Amino acid sequence: MQYVDAERALEEVRSGDRVYLHGGAATPQALVEALVRRAPELSGVEVTHLHTEAQAAYVAPEMRGHIRHNALFIGPNVRAAVQRGDADYTPVFLSEIPDLFAPGGALPLDVALIQVTPPDEHGHCSLGPSVDVAIAAAKYARTVIAQVNPALPRTLGASVRQEQIQFAVIQEAPVPEVEQPLPTPQSDAVGERVAGLIEDGATLQMGIGGIPNAVLARLTRHRRLGVHTEMFSDGLLPLIESGVVDGSAKTLHRGQTVCAFVIGSQRLYRFIHENPAVEFRPVSYTNNVDVIAAHDRMVAVNSALAVDLTGQVAADSIGPKFYSGIGGQVDFIRGAARSRSGVPIIALPSTAGGGRISRICASLPEAGGVVTTRGDVHWVVTEYGAYNLHGRTIRERARMLIDLAHPDFRAQLEEDAGRLGYFGR
Repeated sequence: MQYVDAERALEEVRSGDRVYLHGGAATPQALVEALVRRAPELSGVEVTHLHTEAQAAYVAPEMRGHIRHNALFIGPNVRAAVQRGDADYTPVFLSEIPDLFAPGGALPLDVALIQVTPPDEHGHCSLGPSVDVAIAAAKYARTVIAQVNPALPRTLGASVRQEQIQFAVIQEAPVPEVEQPLPTPQSDAVGERVAGLIEDGATLQMGIGGIPNAVLARLTRHRRLGVHTEMFSDGLLPLIESGVVDGSAKTLHRGQTVCAFVIGSQRLYRFIHENPAVEFRPVSYTNNVDVIAAHDRMVAVNSALAVDLTGQVAADSIGPKFYSGIGGQVDFIRGAARSRSGVPIIALPSTAGGGRISRICASLPEAGGVVTTRGDVHWVVTEYGAYNLHGRTIRERARMLIDLAHPDFRAQLEEDAGRLGYFGR
């Protein structure tokens, strides 16, 4: 590992290279800024990553011809660029991204820009709050460039050795915080419904946002819960600190919270620092369907933008407009479905747009994509109830989903279902 300044390190990026950028709260901003400064000297560079909590100047219009972004999950900082056609989107299951980076994969990497802690006495550098696909990027890229940040929390589990890093740039910087959304009556009601489906001793997967936090807030009287998830945020901390989440009933990794990345507050980052009860693993493990299914009573809680009356789930797009990504939803829905006493859940408010739009719809908007298929869907939950669609006919599903819709839209949905032939004669 050779210590250099950022400008020298980024000289290793060549025209035509594919560059991976460490995601989540671990994006090496000093390296990103140096790459953008170098951009006028480059052409045809592709920058690929999951969502990042960082500035994304490489998607600015002046980057055209120099750098083009390829989103593996669309975050707010690149969404406009993707939607106007100045950046690309690759739909892919989160569990499969490491294989894309491997030799022979669809996205072989030339350069990986990562952020790490200083090496420990054994030569290991922690990837901090974001192991996810970064561990694979560091393994397979031709050149690995690291921002070495002493302020990064040192997390335990998967790490990189200093010998894997060709160039290192020392730059201390605070880890970006992400505020938790304020609860709403809708999210609280959905959270209460979901919590009612969770048994004591269950193992949980859920992400960040109003509904996951509302679910967690309703679990204070549960016992012996565990966590196996791709990510978590601050909403989990009160349950761990109170002993509700202790991992004592987990089938695998008993007593440990297993995740691939975290995003949240400085309090959360202090919690994960050198915490042996939290193990960071790559998504090739956390999101492996067989690993998920091996957990008894696995509960997967995932959100959606819309669900049609046959049970198709839209989660990465609104019509032809790409909004986020496939992520780990299908990995965990399928894994929980195969788990003994597992509970796969799609949870969503019944409306959007201040109540003007029904998220339960007769059919998905034109050019809208399906993330979770009607064959994969099980529980669907809104503030108006919870139904398990698995094994149900289209006629039964339509009736159930209309019951889950906001009352203001039910009559129209009844009419639409009849027109589409879902109710027969």
